[in-house]
Amino acid sequence: MKNLIIASTSTLHGGDYLEYLLPVLENHFANCQTIIFIPYARPGGITHDAYTETVQKAFSKINKKVVGLHTFENPEVALNTSEGIFTGGGNTFLLVTQLYQNNSMAALSKAITKGIPYLGTSAGSNITGISMQTTNDMPIIYPPSFTTLGAIPFNLNPHYLDPDTQSKHMGETRETRIKEFHAFNDTPVLGLREGSWLEVTGNNIILKGTLTARWFTQNQEPIELVPGSSLGE
Repeated sequence: MKNLIIASTSTLHGGDYLEYLLPVLENHFANCQTIIFIPYARPGGITHDAYTETVQKAFSKINKKVVGLHTFENPEVALNTSEGIFTGGGNTFLLVTQLYQNNSMAALSKAITKGIPYLGTSAGSNITGISMQTTNDMPIIYPPSFTTLGAIPFNLNPHYLDPDTQSKHMGETRETRIKEFHAFNDTPVLGLREGSWLEVTGNNIILKGTLTARWFTQNQEPIELVPGSSLGE
């Protein structure tokens, strides 16, 4: 049975890395001593080792050990024998490219299906959807495919932003970009605001946090979903 926490962001303004989620993660990873961290998204070009150190510092607060997937000779075996998995944020194009290059996308999907507890933030959340096509990231590298894990039956737009009525910029909004996606694709999209997350248990998907999320479907007006809303069966 799938067991995922899918968060818009790792860090809220003024807080430490993962701080706002730690009470949730302590329960989510209750039966895990060691968590495998996938550092491939490399925010700001940070090294895999440095990124893993940041994550270890955060998880040490709930007495968990973190090991980077990049340190394993066989990432597929490591994922499928893991106790828990975390994929951090950064660039989704780079993350997806490296998962495919290391033959880890299918292994990660299998691990999630088996019920290994999974945490994703930002790019690590993007990949839980059907495709990565609603990411906000720059296409710095060309992935073999835009198809991702399909652990949830829709796409995500993490860090979803509402239009700033005080801004003089009259260009594209996140809503505009999602409508552009829906001109060619019928996959629903959830705009997940900062500090919100999805809790997935089997086929049940519940919106958590204090903010609403914005739900987009092709040829329909978007709607606001309140915390506690179900997006699954």
